[in-house]
Amino acid sequence: MDIYAEIQSSDPAELINSPFSGRHCGPIPPRRRVSLYRAIALSFFTTKNVTTPDVFEGTYGFINESEYEVGTPVVGSPCSYVVNFAQKRTGVIISPTYPGAYPKAMSCTYQFIGKPGQRVRIEMRDFDLFYGGPHCPFDFVRIYDGADSNAAVIGTYCGQQRNLVLYSSESNLFIHFYTLRRTANTQNRGFKGIFEFSESFVKLDFIRENAGVHIRGTECDQKILSKRESSGFVYSPNYPFPYIPKVVCRYFIYGMQDAQNLERVRMEFSIFEIPKGDHKDKGDSNCTDGYLKMYLKGQEVEGAYDKFDHEFCGNELPYAVVSDGPRLVMVFSSGELQGRGFKAKYSFETEYKIPGTAAPDGSCSFTYKSTSRKKGEFNSPRYPSNYPSDTNCSFVFLATPNEQVTIIFDNFKIRADNANSTGGAYGNTVCYEDWLELYVLYRDKSDLFLGRYCGYTSPGPVESPRNAVGLKAILHTDSENVASGFKARYIFEVAKSIFGDCGSNFTGQDYGIVVSPNYPSNYLGPGKGLASKTCNWYITARTGYKLLLNFESFAVEGDPSTRGCAAAVVRVWLSPEFDVPPLEHCGEKGATEHWQYVSQGQTTRISFTSADKAIGAQGFRLIWTEVQDMNQVAQHSGSSSSTTCEPMFHFQCEVSNYCISTKLKCNGVKNCGSDDNSDEINC
Repeated sequence: MDIYAEIQSSDPAELINSPFSGRHCGPIPPRRRVSLYRAIALSFFTTKNVTTPDVFEGTYGFINESEYEVGTPVVGSPCSYVVNFAQKRTGVIISPTYPGAYPKAMSCTYQFIGKPGQRVRIEMRDFDLFYGGPHCPFDFVRIYDGADSNAAVIGTYCGQQRNLVLYSSESNLFIHFYTLRRTANTQNRGFKGIFEFSESFVKLDFIRENAGVHIRGTECDQKILSKRESSGFVYSPNYPFPYIPKVVCRYFIYGMQDAQNLERVRMEFSIFEIPKGDHKDKGDSNCTDGYLKMYLKGQEVEGAYDKFDHEFCGNELPYAVVSDGPRLVMVFSSGELQGRGFKAKYSFETEYKIPGTAAPDGSCSFTYKSTSRKKGEFNSPRYPSNYPSDTNCSFVFLATPNEQVTIIFDNFKIRADNANSTGGAYGNTVCYEDWLELYVLYRDKSDLFLGRYCGYTSPGPVESPRNAVGLKAILHTDSENVASGFKARYIFEVAKSIFGDCGSNFTGQDYGIVVSPNYPSNYLGPGKGLASKTCNWYITARTGYKLLLNFESFAVEGDPSTRGCAAAVVRVWLSPEFDVPPLEHCGEKGATEHWQYVSQGQTTRISFTSADKAIGAQGFRLIWTEVQDMNQVAQHSGSSSSTTCEPMFHFQCEVSNYCISTKLKCNGVKNCGSDDNSDEINC
């Protein structure tokens, strides 16, 4: 059976010029057909000599064509109309042959013209078009937010649509229904819906005047995009006047989320009045009429709207809420009772993804107090993802008077593209792009600089001194490239003595030897449950003397250039009384290497700290020797400089020229330095 549903003349000879609506055979009957004009022709063909009445059977009827006249017909088109509010405020919009299968190669337009102050509402009660994919490349209905196809597109639709309700932003709307010229059979029925012109739909001033963007096609949904740590206000519809009953408006508030930015949304209410209603028919909810629901994870799909995080109504001011990620969604439903609505301030805050107590101003400043938590973790912004550029973050650790705090770094990678140092990326001259600095904090608000680190050179474990209030770390990043940053732990423990777990005080001696615990056997990590083990040695020379330090052997786990001293570290303060950072050592000293230093004054401090993740190594042996300060010798002799020792009390080393006590000659220890054993010759 051939069907012709688009013939303009009842003359059978005209069938050859009419569009062919489809050929059908087999047991499946054709879908319902409605003529495009005033006639339908059916052509039955058989090869059999005899047919029976049950080959096919159907019904026909004549229907009033006015059902398909949506408005004023457009000349030259069988299915295009102009709908003016003055002629029809409400009515039916229907595809040309609904509910019959629609024709191929059709182009129908529906132009809705309202008056200023009106909006147009379209509700599709039935919608069935051929589905060619999510972008609708074949048959489609395209809806424009204006008077013609030059206006912004609200959406393009195909397939089967449910609950398709759309609103114009202003007084005009334009719909284009297009079907492809094709040979394949399609039997979709088209669409049928209703339209309405009205002044009572929500006015969009409450969105446009407050930096929001109306979401086209919705009655009053809006989106707000961050301009990087920006802020503004959101309002209920018609604010400051009472809102319209039975309205649902959605607010989609988007913080920034990219390689350099990650934000969250804070919402604080200043006015709130949504009547609760007297009856209770919605389960356990207190909000039986109007409500404002908050979705802190930014749920955007219809099925997720039941899983709200907060529901507010009544006259009490809601508490401030903060989104879990970069998006916050609010759904306002006005119910049947009217109220004043709400006014709220939104602000976009940078989300650093750092555990700890954040600064109230939203800056990258975090505080860790012993009174709140005894141990925990902290990290660079967004770790293990890359930290952002142009950022300064501070981490402050505050202990109680009888406690100390230890920091241990487990992962460390701070960008140091131009660092060139065989001793590791350590110090101000090496780390000048991105870096991490450590400080000791004291009760008088002063701080002591411990060191600057970058690259893979992780700081060694740090323990705050007994007389300090805590520690501080500062991360600085410039405007160039970035890296993954760091992850570290902090532990508050009962304060140890000034010598730590081991160590001692040397004073009034010509020389001495400092060794790591158990030397020459391997040192051990801290006891079970303890964060670190620390030894502090304080050495003081007599007036007019300095201290020569010579590491005779050194093997402490770690490597300054590839991973730093994360498990164990030796720190040497050559000038403890001044704000000069200590030297940090780990790794192994080669047999031909010379590691020796001279203090800048009379005192020096040496500390050895091993973390709970230390596995142990041989450790170190250090020889310290009092050497005469040649500047003071020169002052006593009245000359500008002196290179000669006082012969009665001192032996002058032949290579290093250091002046050491005559008691040290031939004592079996190289007191002249690493490359000078003149004090042990001719013994």
